[in-house]
Amino acid sequence: MDLNTVVEIRDARTPAPWRPGDAWLGGGTFLFSEPQPHLRRLVDLSRTGWTPAERRPDGSVELAATCTIAALSRFAKELDVPAAPLFEQCCRAFLASFKIWNMATVGGNLCNALPAGPMISLTAALDGTCLLIAQDGGRREAPVADFVTGAGRADLAEGELLRSVTLPAGALGRRTAFRQASLYGLGRSGVLVIGTAEPRGGPVTVTVTAATVRPVRLRFGSAPTASALRAALAAAVGDDEWFDDIHGLPVWRRHMTFRLAEEIRGELREAVR
Repeated sequence: MDLNTVVEIRDARTPAPWRPGDAWLGGGTFLFSEPQPHLRRLVDLSRTGWTPAERRPDGSVELAATCTIAALSRFAKELDVPAAPLFEQCCRAFLASFKIWNMATVGGNLCNALPAGPMISLTAALDGTCLLIAQDGGRREAPVADFVTGAGRADLAEGELLRSVTLPAGALGRRTAFRQASLYGLGRSGVLVIGTAEPRGGPVTVTVTAATVRPVRLRFGSAPTASALRAALAAAVGDDEWFDDIHGLPVWRRHMTFRLAEEIRGELREAVR
């Protein structure tokens, strides 16, 4: 897609005042996928030199906003933690060619805030925290589950930059269970449910994305019963929060969420045993 309203591309390493019509350019797979008539200038992040993904001394993992899906997949293959398989499962949840894998970024997927965004699913399920930098240099943090506020809506101020997402060591040490459903064999995710549990019992979390307009996180002190899980899901998601588009009606998404959440509950229960 030619963005014929864009008159300038600026290097993000050179500070300049933010102005109307500016946009951050990461991989560009969304920006160049459809007309963007409101844009006049792109601020290019590709030469910032941020390390795509790294393990910190405290055991946490930091993912740069510019980390591509391909780089994340390679990193996860060398990551020796119980939650490592979840990285590849979420990477594979993309409806994308190898070209997209090598350009699309973790940060772009989060900032677009589309319900089917699998990087939202991954980072929300693993207690990810976003580092956000304002135009005046001020910094703040926000949990991924709160950062995405609705379909296509993220908690970003004008000109604010998503610098990175940090996944804590405790979350990486949990067992995980993954379920995804689409209306078509190679369709976009209509439902994506992830469960996590401590290796020797204890807290259990269930994260619902794709089926809902925002990430929904359920936390239990121990493995829930089937009835407790259903009741928690019913209470957490309002009737108007089930996503509705060509990839699935709300009633189908709700039904599949309950079904897949129960499968995850059973899988995690057996894994702990």
